[in-house]
Amino acid sequence: MKISIGAKIKEGPWGGGNLFFINLRNFLLENSHEVVFDLNSDDIDVILLTDPRFLSESSSFDHRDIKLYKKFVNPNVKVVHRINECDERKNTSGLNAFFIKASKVADKKVFVSSWLKRLYENEGIESQNNHVILSGSDKSIFNKNFKEKWNRNEPLKIVTHHWGANWNKGFESYTKLDDLLDDKNFRKKYSFTYIGNLPNRYFFKNATHLQPLSGLTLSKELQKHDLYITGSLNEPSGNHHIEGALCGLPILFLDSGGITEYAKNFGVEFNVENIQNVLEEIRLNYDKYYNKMNDYPFNSNRMCEEYMNLFNEFELNNNVKNKNKLFKFLFRLYLQIKLILKKLITNDW
Repeated sequence: MKISIGAKIKEGPWGGGNLFFINLRNFLLENSHEVVFDLNSDDIDVILLTDPRFLSESSSFDHRDIKLYKKFVNPNVKVVHRINECDERKNTSGLNAFFIKASKVADKKVFVSSWLKRLYENEGIESQNNHVILSGSDKSIFNKNFKEKWNRNEPLKIVTHHWGANWNKGFESYTKLDDLLDDKNFRKKYSFTYIGNLPNRYFFKNATHLQPLSGLTLSKELQKHDLYITGSLNEPSGNHHIEGALCGLPILFLDSGGITEYAKNFGVEFNVENIQNVLEEIRLNYDKYYNKMNDYPFNSNRMCEEYMNLFNEFELNNNVKNKNKLFKFLFRLYLQIKLILKKLITNDW
């Protein structure tokens, strides 16, 4: 099967979406499928639309390109639209409506949480052929190979990490935790490390701030800690808390967005008002929460296998009639012009 993923893979730290592309590509290749990231081939079986926004840095084509591909190159291609974004995440407007419109090109739609699926269906997206595939991270990188269990002789080390610096990533919660560290008695019990980018002109008073990390370097750093906190609001799924959990850290989480589906059995829910009491509960009963992490299920192999099974459900038809060569040429010329235009606008050369 030839699968085209509408993605532009970045090197180094770049957020959870980039890791999804890498993990899915590697899994499909390991299972003898062919993977491309463009629409230049005549014989693509399945197209995975990842972001229909023209100027998205992570996207290599959009829904309009797919429509033209189906019309002028290969009408038999099947299309899956993976939806992992919404207005609620960053307080934007119009994004949900745009994604609903873009999804009309798809034969199937995949949401990264049931919460996100319900949100879009409530806003009018076609409810047929909708699926939920929960995200997962690479266990060969994010694991407990270097993890030492908290010895209770040191402060309980709390950590989080984010690539994005939007306030909704959890900075109300992280600020509260930073403020609690003003108290010397609290500092005897806890420490807090933030890994990643910060909002403009935002600084921690007490927490340790590290620049964005990725891969094994990130995994080793996470494993130096004991508890993972995510204060992210309206997050469709997120990868950050999954990486922390796979490194053996119980999760402190808000009941917001899709994160609850990943964390509810592997940590403790909190809010900004009760965070100190919840931390004390975890500290006193740490072994119970730590031992649960051995059963954390959300890894990339499980996720990618679900995508592959979804692709395999299609009845593929490789008997493509010879389309007009001029139309094919004009389509590829259109793609090249569009790519150049995008690079000019974004200065991404």
